[in-house]
Amino acid sequence: MAGKLLVSVTNADNDPDRATVGFVVANASAASGVETSVFLSTEGVRLSQRGYANDIHEDGFAPLAELMESFVEAEGTILVCSPCFKKRDLSEDELVEGAKIVGGAVPV
Repeated sequence: MAGKLLVSVTNADNDPDRATVGFVVANASAASGVETSVFLSTEGVRLSQRGYANDIHEDGFAPLAELMESFVEAEGTILVCSPCFKKRDLSEDELVEGAKIVGGAVPV
């Protein structure tokens, strides 16, 4: 299957359901052979930090950290909104595997 998909995730532990479903959709897309990226913005950028997702587990779904790992293993890309990241004073040294800080205009 050809094509590309960009999934926007704007939540983290403030709304585990929305954060988790974004990565469920992204995993399904990547597993279907679609080139898939997740764009983390607003509170979602917190997921870019190593260990942050470890305690996020929405009932009925796999743990979020596991979903994120499997997404990257399926060659998915995690794009992180640079202004959102900077606003929250997060650390580039703590980025999860597969995450890349990007500006507003990045080809996917």
